[in-house]
Amino acid sequence: MNTPSTLEPRRPETEMPDSDEPAPLHPHAAHLPKLEEGGHGPSSNHWWVWLVVFAAIGFGCFKLYQFETAKKAAGMAMKGKFGPRAMPVVAVTAHTGNMPVYLEGLGTVTAFNTVNVVPRISGQLVSVNFKEGQFVKKGELLAQIDPRPYQVALSQAEANLAQAKGNLARDQATLENAQLVYQRDQELFKAKIIAQQDLDAQRAAVDQSHGSIAADQAAIAQDQAAIDAAKLNLVYTKIVAPIDGRIGLRQVDVGNIVQTTSTTGIAVINQIQPISVIFNLPEQQLPAVLARLHQGVKLTAEAYDRNNTQKIADGTLLTVGNQIDTSTGTAPLKAVFSNKDYKLFPNQFVNVRLWLNTQKNATIIPADAIQRGPSGTFVYVVKTDDTVAARPVKVGITEGTNVSIDDGLQPGEKVVTDGAEKLTDGAKVKLRTHASPGQTNGTEGLEE
Repeated sequence: MNTPSTLEPRRPETEMPDSDEPAPLHPHAAHLPKLEEGGHGPSSNHWWVWLVVFAAIGFGCFKLYQFETAKKAAGMAMKGKFGPRAMPVVAVTAHTGNMPVYLEGLGTVTAFNTVNVVPRISGQLVSVNFKEGQFVKKGELLAQIDPRPYQVALSQAEANLAQAKGNLARDQATLENAQLVYQRDQELFKAKIIAQQDLDAQRAAVDQSHGSIAADQAAIAQDQAAIDAAKLNLVYTKIVAPIDGRIGLRQVDVGNIVQTTSTTGIAVINQIQPISVIFNLPEQQLPAVLARLHQGVKLTAEAYDRNNTQKIADGTLLTVGNQIDTSTGTAPLKAVFSNKDYKLFPNQFVNVRLWLNTQKNATIIPADAIQRGPSGTFVYVVKTDDTVAARPVKVGITEGTNVSIDDGLQPGEKVVTDGAEKLTDGAKVKLRTHASPGQTNGTEGLEE
């Protein structure tokens, strides 16, 4: 570039200078600091600003930590002031009572007597006088067999009897005549009018008459037996109920020939009033039952439905079987029930509860109070300071929803029945009433 001469006029400032430097892009660009060679701009001179920002953030975090620590300490202090929170529970007072001892077994209802009505004579069935499933009385007419063949047999036997009696009368007259002739022959023989041979012949005639009379008497007895048999067969033409009970389905229709050798019979009658139940008990329970029977104790039995929830009938133990089943290790027992309402039906499955004895003055609590742990059964006992203590107990008999305690608990002590799953030994509790409809008797506490 040439240096301007002093004689040359000065160019205005608005004109672009003849220079290699670029023109500024903004009117105030001239006032901005210029970058120095090898520099990074103005930010390199303000690093302290970022330092201040990070220091402020750290200070804020420190203050927040102090606030949270103070809040937590205040909460712990408040909790320590008011003590631990009491857990709401339901408690029941242990009481003294009688606890029945029951033995349970699965049983089958059986008819007290079962009769398969089979005809006692053969013949054609001419009538059936019962309805299937009806209750019949002993001696009631069930069916009729054609009686005519047996009536004919009776008439023939009566005729034979009459003939035998006639023969007897004839032979008796012959005997009387032979005896008279024999007496005359004896006189004639003494007078030596007839020979010994004639006398012996006449004596044989008398003996023969005696034999004929004996044969006639035997024939009469035989004919009389035939008459009795014919009369009995006439009775058997009427098939009657041998026992009281309920008759089953008819096995033979009218018009069929029935035989005495038939195994199906006319129908089956089951006596269901009274009715029996056969049930089994383990062999280790048998000695206690036999001991009570030998003492003359009348053991009662209760029959429950298949689900063991509803009692069907009450009865008594009748007898014990005479051997133990080696395959199951159980012994059969038989109980009898009056079955007045016909709720028990043959071949029905029932659960039997046999009363054995009653434990007197037992300590009784609800079964819900029993807890189980690694060391055995225990209960939570509520103490006077409203805390609980875990106490081991020995459970005795279970009957329904109650259990007896043989050791570890005294009558009058309160045990937790609801809410025990959240408790620990020494925990604070608050008693509340039971909210369920089936509230247990003896539940004590305050409404929460």
